[in-house]
Amino acid sequence: MIEPKHALVLFSGGQDSTACLAWALSRYERVETIGFDYGQRHRVELDQRLVILDEIGRKMPEWGQKLGEDHLLDLGLLGQISDTALTRDTAIAMAASGLPTTFVPGRNLVFLTFAGALAYRRGLGVLVGGMCETDYSGYPDCRRATLDAVEQSLSLGMDVSFKLQTPLMYLTKAQTWDLAFALGGQALIDVTLEHSHTCYAGDRSQRHDWGYGCGACPACELRAVGWQQWQAQHQGHAVEGLRVAP
Repeated sequence: MIEPKHALVLFSGGQDSTACLAWALSRYERVETIGFDYGQRHRVELDQRLVILDEIGRKMPEWGQKLGEDHLLDLGLLGQISDTALTRDTAIAMAASGLPTTFVPGRNLVFLTFAGALAYRRGLGVLVGGMCETDYSGYPDCRRATLDAVEQSLSLGMDVSFKLQTPLMYLTKAQTWDLAFALGGQALIDVTLEHSHTCYAGDRSQRHDWGYGCGACPACELRAVGWQQWQAQHQGHAVEGLRVAP
């Protein structure tokens, strides 16, 4: 039986997936998490996943009671066939395709297929991902149209009704910070700042006011700008234009 009140969050250990985890915990009765090891340069994010889960369980006990099993899948084959700046020690730049070299072809399609297979076995009716069209670097597998097609394919292919939720789809990074604050207050902001990892270089040696990272890669730059924009607002008040998935 597929339970529509139980969710599986694609949880990388980054800022966006931490906000998605909080969003799911605020809405569903039971929430499990899934991460993927695909040979990413910033593999330190996988270590941070467990830290974040532990911190949320301790600091937000009402959410901790909803947290179910965490799953980590070995998708090393994806890294082996992907010649990208996230799976190789190469420069982050724009490729001839017009997409940044951080684009891993098919990554979200593969992630969601495996997540759907696990959700089927676990009876989880909702998949939650941090895909976003606002600050998404042009990745085609982050567009809502792509995800609508995946949602339909998974539901048809497994003969169950899956719902694929993307609460950050239309949010900027500043609005993601605002969402996190609205959901979990300063406690969630502190967990995100201190323990999440978004830097493509995997650098946790430098602590900035917006968290850890090299400070120079596109992921760090987006996170820093979003933090500055959010800080410019009055904390506790919604950032203008905030659109959150129902």
